[in-house]
Amino acid sequence: MEEVYEFLKTCGTYYLATVEGDQPRVRPFGAVDLYEGRIYFQTGKKKDVSRQLQANGKVEICAYDGSRWLRLAATAVEDPRIEAQAHFLDAYPSLKSMYQPGDGNTVVFWLRDAAATFSSFTEAPKTVRF
Repeated sequence: MEEVYEFLKTCGTYYLATVEGDQPRVRPFGAVDLYEGRIYFQTGKKKDVSRQLQANGKVEICAYDGSRWLRLAATAVEDPRIEAQAHFLDAYPSLKSMYQPGDGNTVVFWLRDAAATFSSFTEAPKTVRF
């Protein structure tokens, strides 16, 4: 799992796909956190992505570092704890201008039942499950 976290951090931008009804929705994310042995991402409760995740927690993440790519399928699970929100925002102080722990808008999700596959054109695929 740490390898997946480090890859996402190194890439800087990764793409998170959700489902809205029968339509996939993809958007860029840039923040990822490792907290209590889980990979987390953050958004605002007022955003469409949050509403989509509440309706259907299945997600896919895709990232590319210039030579390898990662495809990760998981279930996003909301962590309502203020401590989890604070840890995330402490890791990304620039987000504090828009979000605060316990503000009613900040929401963090962790990835459950994840299968992450690293691929490239020069190596065999490698899958990590956590």
